[in-house]
Amino acid sequence: MNFNPSGLAEEMTNVTEKLAKGYETLQGIEEVELAVTPKEKVWQRDHVSMYHYTRDSKPKCATPVLVSFAMLNRHDVLDLQPDRSLMKKLLEEGLDIYIMDWGYPTKADRYLTMEDYIDGYMNDAVDFVRKASGKDKIHKMGICQGGTFSMIYASLYPEKLKSLTTYVAPYDFEPGGNGCMLYTWAKYIDVDAIVDATGTIPGEMIDSAFGMLKPSMNISKYLGVLNSLDDEKKLMNFLRMEKWKGDLPAIPGEMYRKYIKDLFRDNLLIKGELELGGRMVDLKNMTVPFLNVYATDDNIIPNESTLPIMKAIGSKDKKDYPFPGGHIGVFVGGRSQKELAPSVAEWVIERC
Repeated sequence: MNFNPSGLAEEMTNVTEKLAKGYETLQGIEEVELAVTPKEKVWQRDHVSMYHYTRDSKPKCATPVLVSFAMLNRHDVLDLQPDRSLMKKLLEEGLDIYIMDWGYPTKADRYLTMEDYIDGYMNDAVDFVRKASGKDKIHKMGICQGGTFSMIYASLYPEKLKSLTTYVAPYDFEPGGNGCMLYTWAKYIDVDAIVDATGTIPGEMIDSAFGMLKPSMNISKYLGVLNSLDDEKKLMNFLRMEKWKGDLPAIPGEMYRKYIKDLFRDNLLIKGELELGGRMVDLKNMTVPFLNVYATDDNIIPNESTLPIMKAIGSKDKKDYPFPGGHIGVFVGGRSQKELAPSVAEWVIERC
């Protein structure tokens, strides 16, 4: 093993210079802003609200789109920054967009159920958009857990939707266990003990589980930013993503209990045995046009969990959209802005 003192000294000097430059850059940053695309709050129930993105021109599709993100993180990642914004690009492509904000549940919300969120908040929001637009049916989009909830909703209320698009959403939780430790852990955790003890599930607990799926990424992430400390643009990209990742709402305990036990553990949705509010969720009743976007290299929601939905639903107009890349890349990647958003918008507009 060769030891090169001069090379080591040079490397330490370079690192020191980058740290100094990074400190100088950070000193000049007053605020890290997310979700800057203009929108206005138009509806609220309890902690849940809905925003309508403003437009400078008439949309190409007069039927609006209601977007629902996962409850585990904030929807801000869909509008991370002007050049990495799925929402902004869909607006530019001609869609009229509303987005749900699940808010920040408190200890007082521990008894809110999956029924409260799907039969309650989501259904009320859909009805508001229908009334505001004068349309009997609207387009629905759902991302990750929000996609699963939107699929359940579409199976119960197909008469209110014109189309459904989901991104990287889990549906079959059995084969997913072969490709993702998250599915295996969920089958063995004592969810009753956790919910009974905490009431609401801390977002940090959920985030730590995701972080353990690929620990090496946490190391490479910080090594990568070390090389970007002298580049303000790259540093701001990093800080925006870290701000979003650190904004972790709590999850109401009763909703989480049913979500883990009925879906992750017992896989009731794809089996046709899920009950919600006294009704069976029959996927064959989901007959609206459906676009299924999945990430080919997704390490959070395996493709084996997403693809089986195509055979389970009753829609005749349905299409898979394989997107090259990982889970988060679907929202923030450059290819997402150039290819995915225009393709999704075109698909929706064709069914306007």
